[in-house]
Amino acid sequence: MEQEPYRRLLKLCAIVLAVGAILVTVCFYFIDRPVARRVHEEQTSRIDVLRWITLVPPVVQAWAPAVLAMLIVLRAFRPWSHFARALLAACVAIVLADQARESLAYLFGRYWPDTWINNNPSLIQNDAYGFHPFHSGSAYMSFPSGHMARTLAAMTVLAVAWPRGRWPAIGISLLMAVSLVGMNYHFVGDCVAGSAVGIVFGMAAARVADVETLAIQRTVG
Repeated sequence: MEQEPYRRLLKLCAIVLAVGAILVTVCFYFIDRPVARRVHEEQTSRIDVLRWITLVPPVVQAWAPAVLAMLIVLRAFRPWSHFARALLAACVAIVLADQARESLAYLFGRYWPDTWINNNPSLIQNDAYGFHPFHSGSAYMSFPSGHMARTLAAMTVLAVAWPRGRWPAIGISLLMAVSLVGMNYHFVGDCVAGSAVGIVFGMAAARVADVETLAIQRTVG
């Protein structure tokens, strides 16, 4: 049945979001505040490597439309290769995941762990903590993490398109999460939520681009 892969996708997305919601709840009550305070005490935000790592996702997203345009031009002359399809899926997933993150940020309205933008209220500076649904503005954009959403969107496509790349994808994702938490840019729960968003859009884009089927064919062949 043509619908079966999409039904399986729907089930997987529901599982990812449900597990993510449970983990976010645990983080909110037991993990986020102590970790953020410990990071502040240890001054890990002074580690330049962590900050450099966090610069990558916005740059990749900025170039995603240009890559999509080049792929469209390429398709006018010859069929897409497996790599081109995966690249298409990754770019679409990155853009959509980040847009979804912006919508969810307005829906949940969470303060940041530390003060970085326009003297924003934060746990570290003002002991401000919690969600404020339907509040707009830079002070309420911590949840979910856009960096993790974009990273997991791309890494999920990578893992689907090239199953042998799953471990590198996991490693890159963990490195991004450690950098974001280590800089106190995000709570642990923010990273969990962003990861769930990225995985969902990554799986969806990979399914629509049919890169999973192509990956299986290449493996069998």
